[in-house]
Amino acid sequence: MVQVEDLKCPGCGGGVGFGQKECNYCHRPIYISMFNSVFNMKMSELKNNIVDNPENESANFQIAMGLLLSDRLYDNALPYFEKAIASRDNTEALFYAAVCQLKGLIAFRAPRANIDKAVGYLNAALRREPKGIYHYFLAYIKYDYFERKYLNITPNWEEHKNEAMIAGVSSADIEQLFEMLQVEMPECLVLK
Repeated sequence: MVQVEDLKCPGCGGGVGFGQKECNYCHRPIYISMFNSVFNMKMSELKNNIVDNPENESANFQIAMGLLLSDRLYDNALPYFEKAIASRDNTEALFYAAVCQLKGLIAFRAPRANIDKAVGYLNAALRREPKGIYHYFLAYIKYDYFERKYLNITPNWEEHKNEAMIAGVSSADIEQLFEMLQVEMPECLVLK
């Protein structure tokens, strides 16, 4: 498994790979809650890993993250995220596949088919793991696409924003989301 240089287990200090759910040394559960913790992955190592094992879910996730974070190659990253989705535990792959569906456009300008796929990915992620950032991303899409086009949808963007706040979405995660999307955050989505 490819190791991410900056990540350490909070329990024992051992090295932790991005896709790990448990420390290999002390067996403590690992939760990566900040997107910026993945920016130091080595792209050449990721490419070698995927060449050696093209069906490996973790390898596909890691190469997709490298493509998304380093160069914003949404179209290139999406097929790798879709291979990583085969794991029912990989809600992050669903989340990032939703990011890729917007392709650097504001949600308002994205094709409806892409919006529907992004919403589907996020709903699937929420069914498995109700993270605040997943609700927040849905709040953004439902505001910028549905609300601005006067389309009714339930739950609406305000309900997802409230759920995100209840779940404890961090301002750092929100900032990273909009950096990945390459769009400005609408004023109504600022947390108060």
